[in-house]
Amino acid sequence: MTIKKILIVDDSPTERHMLSAMLIPHGYQIIMAEDGAQAIAKAKTDLPDLVLMDIVMPGINGFQATRLFVNDELLEEIPIIICSTKGQEIDKIWGMRQGARDYIAKPVIEAELLQKISQLN
Repeated sequence: MTIKKILIVDDSPTERHMLSAMLIPHGYQIIMAEDGAQAIAKAKTDLPDLVLMDIVMPGINGFQATRLFVNDELLEEIPIIICSTKGQEIDKIWGMRQGARDYIAKPVIEAELLQKISQLN
């Protein structure tokens, strides 16, 4: 699978902007969502190749949204990388158990993000 279209899910406009600023120069097309519910809706219409998922969001949080992706026939194959301020080892383990493929603690380092994306290609 070649990753071209990435859905960034974060309730912070600053975080969405920072992540997109890291990815657009590398040729990635960016879609954005502000919470888990919006992420599910946008993923179903835009079918991204990858999701970068925050955890702490209002409504459906990132852990819940990741489970919804994994349990949806249309979305289950889309890899998810969690990008969260929740950087404890237990958070990483829980995120992976929900179905995420990888986990990055914020602040996100561009080189680390690009490496993790290339590992999924």
